[in-house]
Amino acid sequence: MSHPDTAVPVVGDEVRLRVGAVAHGGHCIARVGEQGLVVFVRHALPEELVTARITEVGGGGRFLRADAVEVHEPSPDRVTPPCPFAGPDRCGGCDWQHADLAAQRRLKAQVVTEQLVRLGGLDPDDLGPVVCEPLPGDQDGLRWRTRVEVAISHRPGQAPVSGLRQHRSHRVVPVDDCRIAHPGVLATGGFADPAALVAGAPVPDHRVTSLDLVAPAVGEPVAVPLALPAPRHGRRQGGRGRGGRGGAPRPRPVGAVPQVTERVHDQDFTLSARGFWQVHPGAATLFTDQVLDWLGPRPGERALDLYAGVGLFAVPLAQAVGERGAVLAVESDREAVAAAEEHLRAYPWAEAVAEQTATVLDGLVEQREDIDLVVLDPPRTGAGAPVMTALAALAPRAVVYVACDPAALARDLATAAELGLRLAGLRVLDAFPMTHHVECLALLVPDSAQDR
Repeated sequence: MSHPDTAVPVVGDEVRLRVGAVAHGGHCIARVGEQGLVVFVRHALPEELVTARITEVGGGGRFLRADAVEVHEPSPDRVTPPCPFAGPDRCGGCDWQHADLAAQRRLKAQVVTEQLVRLGGLDPDDLGPVVCEPLPGDQDGLRWRTRVEVAISHRPGQAPVSGLRQHRSHRVVPVDDCRIAHPGVLATGGFADPAALVAGAPVPDHRVTSLDLVAPAVGEPVAVPLALPAPRHGRRQGGRGRGGRGGAPRPRPVGAVPQVTERVHDQDFTLSARGFWQVHPGAATLFTDQVLDWLGPRPGERALDLYAGVGLFAVPLAQAVGERGAVLAVESDREAVAAAEEHLRAYPWAEAVAEQTATVLDGLVEQREDIDLVVLDPPRTGAGAPVMTALAALAPRAVVYVACDPAALARDLATAAELGLRLAGLRVLDAFPMTHHVECLALLVPDSAQDR
């Protein structure tokens, strides 16, 4: 129902809003009521006049979430979404399908700039214009995602239905073709015929809740069924258990997880189909090239690859520093470390360890180890102050930070600046078209270093 603009609406109310600036997270900011309560509006663009339906009250009443359900004054950047499943109450996987691809990248650049200035403390004049670049070969922002987790919905007496979840919801939206999914992902049949894949799982069908669909660079695509753990006798699933404090249990692979092979230039990387790898087919190669270009590793130097995964950066660093140098790859996931060890086997001067990054860095600082180069690719939460503090204490000549969240990057850059590491290079890359996600590569050097 409609609601007066001067009052504070509740969930389900519809209100007419003038949309403001883009915000981090795939929405824009509007305000409502006499107090100017913030509303985060999805499916809208800056400057549009929309009718928005309130979907959530957040922050203990400090803000609202809403979907634009009707557009009265559209932005010139608005387009018809290429996917029929995009929009309010539909699939929550994409944030910006209603925006022209060039406009999406301008919005992402604005978000990165805002985060670096507000959270990172950077001077906008020093930062200069930020540009979000497409990845090589990306023409229309579609058919790029090589890893997709498809949800499986089971109804009594019916065949399983696959789809993707609604935004901030567990509800499965039936989807028979994800427009950003790589053709190899579709070739698994996970969207078109999930029943065939689920039926092959050695557990009762009703327990298979999702499928990991993976299209590797080398070899055939694979589908990995995931299932909820069996409920304990006399207890229902979904209480306090493996999901943590009151959360639902996390699905686990059914049976053995296959290995897949990815390729960067002429180097193959073999890893679990559920292991971490960049989902855009052009990302790993571009990131590797940029990391090596900025670091400029020299024979005999000592390098760290932090949050190393299966050794994407450790391998070319080992090749570059040679047998007089040394590379230490640090990763907490033991399965990934086992893969990294295999990839580094040809380089005895390189080592992979299954440890927490902060623990290893503290040890290196205590031992006063000489480190020349560092690359770190932390999770979405960022590296954090202890890691950045230890890095600064090691005094490398160059650090490359690979960031999948601009807010986390900004916070870590603010810490780095306090410790004498300054931002000397930045690339913003649209590794996730149609979504709000963006990848940033940042070069940090000591304050005393000359501009490269």
